[in-house]
Amino acid sequence: MSLVLQPTTQPLPDAERAARMAKPGFGRVFTEHMVTIDWNAEPGWHDGRLTPYGPFSVDPAMMTLHYAQSIFEGLKAYRQPDGSVATFRPYANAARFQASARRLAMPELPQEMFVEAVDTLVRQDQSWVPSEQEQSLYLRPFMFATEVGLGVRPSNAFRFMVLACPVEGYFPGGVKPVSVWLSKEYVRAAPGGTGAAKCAGNYAASLIAQAQAAEQGCDQVVWLDANERRWIEEMGGMNLYFVRGSGPGATILTPSLTGSLLPGITRDSLLQLAADRGYTVEEGKISVDDWRQGNADGTITEVFACGTAAVITPVGSVKSADASWTVGDGTAGPITMELRRALVDIQTGKAEDPHGWRHTIV
Repeated sequence: MSLVLQPTTQPLPDAERAARMAKPGFGRVFTEHMVTIDWNAEPGWHDGRLTPYGPFSVDPAMMTLHYAQSIFEGLKAYRQPDGSVATFRPYANAARFQASARRLAMPELPQEMFVEAVDTLVRQDQSWVPSEQEQSLYLRPFMFATEVGLGVRPSNAFRFMVLACPVEGYFPGGVKPVSVWLSKEYVRAAPGGTGAAKCAGNYAASLIAQAQAAEQGCDQVVWLDANERRWIEEMGGMNLYFVRGSGPGATILTPSLTGSLLPGITRDSLLQLAADRGYTVEEGKISVDDWRQGNADGTITEVFACGTAAVITPVGSVKSADASWTVGDGTAGPITMELRRALVDIQTGKAEDPHGWRHTIV
């Protein structure tokens, strides 16, 4: 399906755009356009268009407001050294978007249509892609139910959209170790639930624990399994990695995908990049006691979280209702930063792309 282009007739002057991009923060400044595609049971996907960014009206009985059929993705476009623009693994995002849709009883957007929508928006708003270090154009594809009615069943109408915003680093202050709170009172997801789907409800349910972490003086919350409250799962909305040992012989472990964890694209990329560098890579289980003891005796030397928004973030300290401890010496570890540089260099075109992850748009 070809998207109808209806760009703004009053584009921002270059000076005003530059002013908005000077300190964009994260998710506060948006580009001038958005992409919309509608779905109904009879015609399927239709009416795809690029239009000026702006609000739209909804009916108070729109089903997503009541039953939360809403999913989203996050990916970035990066300015390359030659001035071109590329996204990172967009087809992986498209595949995960389909998986989320299946779990939420929503129609699956074809992968090519997903990528075309992202490409079209980036191509139109390419002047919004930053060139400064640690900056990028964050893309937010999302889909929600639009049918009007209060019957508890899957909607018969949906809207897919893509927004874009120039962003700085996700955590204010740049790359520095974060402190985490181990939540035993709340859980993010349970087996058979929606943990593996990137749906809005998961994030709504996480906010109270994140607020609890802040009350404890911590930057982020770490989730434990729902059954035993013993096994490490995720940090906030990010996957976790644990480094055992140091140097070339180090082992890098990330919790297995059990169905309650989100299958992160950054997580998957790091499994490959770590193996490329000769590290032993494992997917398995790690308990709170394993983590605490490993930091106490020095067998766990580094811990970091990863995701599209923050890329890689070191974990410097841990706090729970029972104990507090430091990861290593509390600073970002060498393997953490090596993997971060390797990933960012591929994303930004500073390094070779042996796995074909970069998707050049313009």
